[in-house]
Amino acid sequence: MTSHAGLLTHFSTVVGLPSLSGAFLMAFPALFSIVNPLGAALIFAQVTAGHDRRTCMVLARKVAFYSAMLMLASIWIGGLVLSFFGITIDALRIAGGLVVAVRAWALLQAPETEEARKQAQASQGSNAQASSNMMGQAFFPLTMPFTVGPGTIAVAIALGSEGPAGGHHLVFYGVLSLAGMLVAAIVWAAYTYADQLLCLLGTTGTRIVSRLAALILLSIGVQILITGIQGVILSSARAVLLMAN
Repeated sequence: MTSHAGLLTHFSTVVGLPSLSGAFLMAFPALFSIVNPLGAALIFAQVTAGHDRRTCMVLARKVAFYSAMLMLASIWIGGLVLSFFGITIDALRIAGGLVVAVRAWALLQAPETEEARKQAQASQGSNAQASSNMMGQAFFPLTMPFTVGPGTIAVAIALGSEGPAGGHHLVFYGVLSLAGMLVAAIVWAAYTYADQLLCLLGTTGTRIVSRLAALILLSIGVQILITGIQGVILSSARAVLLMAN
């Protein structure tokens, strides 16, 4: 795949920024929107209600760390996993774009339903548990699938698949990693101060933020889908031309 056909390069050309800056400006909103740390923090506050402040802070730190590891692993080695199973990048873009767009549309139409679903995931098996047992839920279900779900992983892999073939390959992945770690840092801050955030935004403010994030996420999902379709068309056209020659 040549660089001019890549989603991030196309985005950079549109906004008139260098490709690396465009990569960050594409990756950070995409990951932030699908993770939605502000909306998730309010549910986190409800799930951890009744536990002491220190336990909640430690739990928030663990969830943020695990979230960062999942996003970084998806960015760096997701493409290798796809190659092992014989899945093309364009197929991933189409599938990932559909997943992201469908989830974003559902959130845009009814954020209350999405909040209830996430709360059910986060609260799974948490009734009547002591603070010591609460730490056992840091990875599952609080990190996976509550904070970083299949949609986030699909987006991270799709972003990583846009890497240039030249010498800036490692730098490109470093920029994507920076975006992922920044999102994880926001998760840590939002979860740590979830109670204060709940008082500041309230239910109405949170739903407004969720709808804005969903609109951005829907646009990103459609763009990823379009790029995948374009890739399939270009590949088919090249194959036809080779056969004709």
